[in-house]
Amino acid sequence: MACTSRCLLVLLAFAAVFIGSASRVVAQDANTAVREIAIEGAIGPATSRFVRTELEDADAAGASAVVLRIDTPGGLDGAMRDIVKAILASPVPVIGHVAPGGARAASAGTYILYASHIAAMAPATNLGAATPVSLGGGFGDAETPKASDEDKTNDEENGEPEDENASGVARAGADDATAKRRKVVNDAVAYIRGLAEQRGRNADWAERAVREGVSLSAQAALDDNVIDLMAANTRELLGAIDGRRVETAAGVQQLSTKNATVDRREPGWQTELLSVITNPTVAYLLFMIGIYGLILEGLNPGAAVPGVVGAISLVCALFAFQVLPVNYAGLALIALGAGLMVAEMFAPSFGILGLGGVTAFVFGSIMLMDTDVPGFEIPFGVIGGIAVASALLLFLILYLFLRSRRESVQTGHAGLIGARCVALADFEHEGRVLLHGESWLAQSTAPVARDDRLIVTAAEGLKVFVRPAGPADQPFTTGGPSPNRSFLRPSPRR
Repeated sequence: MACTSRCLLVLLAFAAVFIGSASRVVAQDANTAVREIAIEGAIGPATSRFVRTELEDADAAGASAVVLRIDTPGGLDGAMRDIVKAILASPVPVIGHVAPGGARAASAGTYILYASHIAAMAPATNLGAATPVSLGGGFGDAETPKASDEDKTNDEENGEPEDENASGVARAGADDATAKRRKVVNDAVAYIRGLAEQRGRNADWAERAVREGVSLSAQAALDDNVIDLMAANTRELLGAIDGRRVETAAGVQQLSTKNATVDRREPGWQTELLSVITNPTVAYLLFMIGIYGLILEGLNPGAAVPGVVGAISLVCALFAFQVLPVNYAGLALIALGAGLMVAEMFAPSFGILGLGGVTAFVFGSIMLMDTDVPGFEIPFGVIGGIAVASALLLFLILYLFLRSRRESVQTGHAGLIGARCVALADFEHEGRVLLHGESWLAQSTAPVARDDRLIVTAAEGLKVFVRPAGPADQPFTTGGPSPNRSFLRPSPRR
């Protein structure tokens, strides 16, 4: 019994040592793991959500660092600021790395690189061009060119006085546009200078990148203290930053990344779906599908499929529009254009309403995306394709309308004029005829024999006026049984 107890104690001791060693190995692996996140293409709401989520997960998993591999032409200001705020608040060191060779960190990418705890670039990469682009088309260079002394002299010699009112209005408009641009640029300068000063990087060049739109190659950026180092790939980067001390939101940390494992993170299906939906071209197409789907459902109640597809597409498009820089005047013009084209179907105006709808649709589509950021504009080819399709639909409606005006009336009393019928009995003035499968009271100015072919010349109430069919009339076809219509005559009394 004592031997058994001693054996159990020895086994428990070995188990405790093994579990402790395993836990230390797991903890060491977790602490030496480095997550790599790719920021590729235009920066939008989906990219921002992906980066923020991964930084939170990296902190929860105890990752030693996060590498942001950057290759972007820029993006939306709101999405970029969300990423920068997440980096500044991250307790995990964030290393911005412009890679691979040929990549760039333009515009919004420059701000993100400046916000990173360590900034690195691969050879043959570049950064810069951080000037805010026009939002709504009103922040461009709008400085009024000043008239030269020579021009003024020529005007005076020709006896043309300067139009002070016109020049005053022009200067006022130019001053307003310049003031708006100055506000946006100064805000961006203060923002990027703050990031540069916090990370100890070249703030003067950062200001030039915003004001003048200048760019730098990787080697020039290293020489000007814009970045901290150059590294061709992630493994070289981790070896170069090993042992460095960085200040994070959780305090000063020393990096231990030389032998760290790299965990490359890919966007999940939710991020991919959000990225697809918030693509301006896809959102625009979903919006159009939604509008036309609801229109078709309204024209054909009970069809179900157009209504269901249209409603789902419209809700997805509106979700995308609330996170994209949408010009609501453009959105209203698109809706107005669709409404005018629908009105053309119900109240044909020989194309006036329809052409107005196509025009409103085109202008609204061009104005829809309220930004000039690369990757967030709607291609003119897509706009032109949908405009041409709408115009073809309009012309089809006009063609059908004009063709219907040339056709004879098929309903009512007017539709009976010229119809063929067959006499059901002999009569001299009034009798019964078979017309459209029905027995009608007919009146004729000439005697009629049973089974004679007759032509309707007029109709009044439930009576038609007929005449005998002549040789000039088209061949008569009854399309039914034998002309003997005895089944329509009253049966004899028994």
